[in-house]
Amino acid sequence: MTNTLTQEGHRERYSRQILFQPIGTEGQKKLLQSAVCIVGMGALGTVLASHMVRAGVGHVRIVDRDYVEMSNLQRQMLYDEQDAAESLPKVIAAKRKLQKINSSVFVEELFADLTPSNIDSALEGIDLVLDGTDNFQTRFLLNDGCYRANIPFVYGGAVSSRGISAIFVPGKTPCLRCLVPEADSGGETCDTVGVISPVVDIVASYQAIEAIKWLVGDIEAQRTSVLSFDLWHHRIHELKQTPARVDCPCCGLKLYPALHQDEKLVLSLCGRESIQISGHAPFDLQEWANKLEATAKSIKVNPYLIRIELLEHVRLVLFEDGRVLVQGTDDPARARTLYDRYIGS
Repeated sequence: MTNTLTQEGHRERYSRQILFQPIGTEGQKKLLQSAVCIVGMGALGTVLASHMVRAGVGHVRIVDRDYVEMSNLQRQMLYDEQDAAESLPKVIAAKRKLQKINSSVFVEELFADLTPSNIDSALEGIDLVLDGTDNFQTRFLLNDGCYRANIPFVYGGAVSSRGISAIFVPGKTPCLRCLVPEADSGGETCDTVGVISPVVDIVASYQAIEAIKWLVGDIEAQRTSVLSFDLWHHRIHELKQTPARVDCPCCGLKLYPALHQDEKLVLSLCGRESIQISGHAPFDLQEWANKLEATAKSIKVNPYLIRIELLEHVRLVLFEDGRVLVQGTDDPARARTLYDRYIGS
């Protein structure tokens, strides 16, 4: 990292943060030399990224597979109506905003689906990982990847008016699997019961402060509990972390099961009436736009994806990396039929 407090404007930019004694000059230097990875650039991820960039974390890597839609704007603070109109990938739209907030921070985007095959590269050179995801499949992948790589993992979740957060540190705390066995990881999601924006801000702020404590080295101040709350009903609860389970497949047995699972070529995105189908070779977007134009009610192309409105009131979204979203159905068989009809087997 090249960021130092001697660069012009840094002392002024971070002056109020430096005046906070637990951070101070030395803590700010550590932040400037740190690298974090935020996985998921939705509601939690956009708040987390804003906090990290404004705090002066020198390298912020953001990872997301999705693009901006109008329904995101109620709670995903880095996006605007123009981003939704252009169907920009979230990492692209977020990077543009973050660089305007703090141009001295290195914001690195990864527009991809996080999988066992790319998680090592996503975590390479990273000091801490922040969870901005909305599903436990990706959280368990992050949990196992972080524990294998010995990287702290700051977990957060928000749904309805409820939030939860914790920091998991390999070798010092239990992991997410100790708290939530994989069999118990279903339940309500934002897409099935909704979420209110203030909950997101609070959860991400709890995550961000634990991240900053860790990065500046104030380990004694680190929270050692799982914090949960219901903002609408004004309830808050702290559950002390228990020792790691000796039979935990991650931090106990060190099997890291999520890292060895077969990558699903057909994936249902919970609550969204969307099926993701992977496995195609990278798309030449303009070529495929020309090919599908005659069968589409409307078609929109940008440098990152194609959105095709089909006659059956179903939308296909083709990503340059070979992924396809079939939107408008939650039936994998129907999605596969549409995929085969328009993309080919």
